[in-house]
Amino acid sequence: MKRSDLVIPFSIVVHLLIINLSLSRFTGLNGPVYLWLFIDLAWLLPAFALNFYPTGRKEKFNDRFEKFFHQFLVFVLAYFTVLAFFRINFESGTQLKALCLLLVNLLIFRWFFYILRGVYRMEGGNSLSTVVIGKDGNLQKIQKVFAQPELGYRFRGFFNNTYSIDPNYRGRIEDCYDFILRENIDEIYCIASQLTEKELQKLIRLADNNLKKLKIIPDNKQIFTRTMNVELFETVPVINLRVSPLETEYAKMGKRVFDIIFSSLVIIGLLSWLTPLLALLIKLESPGPVFFKQLRHGHNKTPFWCYKFRSMGVNKDADSQMATKGDMRITKIGQFLRKTSIDELPQFFNVFLGDMSVVGPRPHMEAHTIQYQSSVDKYLVRHFAKPGITGLAQVKGFRGEILRESDIINRTRMDIFYLEKWSPLLDMKIIYSTVANAVKGEEKAY
Repeated sequence: MKRSDLVIPFSIVVHLLIINLSLSRFTGLNGPVYLWLFIDLAWLLPAFALNFYPTGRKEKFNDRFEKFFHQFLVFVLAYFTVLAFFRINFESGTQLKALCLLLVNLLIFRWFFYILRGVYRMEGGNSLSTVVIGKDGNLQKIQKVFAQPELGYRFRGFFNNTYSIDPNYRGRIEDCYDFILRENIDEIYCIASQLTEKELQKLIRLADNNLKKLKIIPDNKQIFTRTMNVELFETVPVINLRVSPLETEYAKMGKRVFDIIFSSLVIIGLLSWLTPLLALLIKLESPGPVFFKQLRHGHNKTPFWCYKFRSMGVNKDADSQMATKGDMRITKIGQFLRKTSIDELPQFFNVFLGDMSVVGPRPHMEAHTIQYQSSVDKYLVRHFAKPGITGLAQVKGFRGEILRESDIINRTRMDIFYLEKWSPLLDMKIIYSTVANAVKGEEKAY
C-alpha cells in the first residue's frame, strides 16, 4: 500500500488517548463525559488552527519542535480555561506535575511514531516512485535524500540528453514520457536549467493529465542555504536565502518570556546578595568601579553597553585587547571570577533590558567586530540574533582568546549553525552544558 490515509487519524486518536489517560491518572480528575469532550476539543481546535497534523515526508523527530511546543502551550492554556469554566477545583502543583508527565508521554509517542513510520517505509509502505529529468550538480544531492530508506522514496533513475555511464541513467529526455507512464512514477523532479521551455511544458501537461506530481528544481548557481524559503509575489517565486527559526513570532515571544523569567530569577535570587559581597572583594584588591562596561555589537550590529564584574585592574587596553593566558592585568579575585564565569553574571541585567538573550552568539567588542567582519567569511550573519550570555560556540570549546584564525572561523560557524538550527531544546542543552562546564572548570576560562 503506497498511501497511508490512516496516519493522521491514527495520530489524533493516540494523542487523545494519551491526553485523557495521563490527565485522569495523574490528576485524579473525574468529571462527566462532556468535560472530557471539551478537554479533547482543547487539543483538537488548536491543532487544526495551527495546521499541526500534516507531517512532511522528510520530517524527522527533531523537526518542527517549535510547532509541537506551540501546540502544547496553547492546549495547556485552553485546558485550564476549561477547568475554570466548569468550576473544577484543582491543586496547581498536581496539575503542573501531570502536564509535565503528559508532555513526556507525548514526546515518547512522537519518537515512537517516527521510528515506526521509518520501519513501515523501509518495508515498502507509503512509498513514492521518483525520477529526475536533467542532470547537474544538484542530482547527487537529491539522490542522497532518495537513498534514505526511512523517507520512502524509490528512485527509478534520471534522464538527460548527454549520455552517462551512471547505472541510474535511463536515456534521453524524450524517453522519459513513456517511462513515467509505464513505470507508474509518482513524482517527477525537473532540473530547470537542463530543459527547454517546450520540454517543460510537455512534462507539465503529462503530469496534469496523469495525476503525477511535478517538482521544479531551479538553477541555484550554488547559492542556496539550509535556511532558505520561497515566497510568492503574485506568480513569481522569490527565494529568501537566510531565514532563521528565531525569526518566527513564536520564537521571539517564547525566547523573550524565557529571558525575562530566567534573568529575574538570577537577579533576585543570586545577584541581590552576591553583588555586595563581590563589590567589597573587588574594591579591597584594586581601585576602580565594581562593574566593567564595554560597548559591544548586538542584534543587527546595534551597539550596547555590556556589563561584567571587573576582573582586571583599570587599564587603557581594556577595549582593544582580549584577556590572554597569564595576563598580568587580571586581579586575584578576577582570576576566580573568570575561571567560574561569575564575572559574566551582570549581563543578566542586559538580558532583562532586552539587549541580550540568555543563549545566543557571544557579543564581541567593537574593535574586534570591525576586524573580523572584513577577514572572516559570513562573520556578520551572527548578528541576525541577539547576543547571548552563553552560546553553542562556547560550550563546544570555542570561547576566550583567539589564538589562531581557525578559532574565530569555527566560532562563527557554530554561531551560524545555532541560528539555522535553533530550538527551545537546543537552548536547554546549551544552558545545561554551560553550568556543567562552569562547575568543572574550563581550560580557556582565563
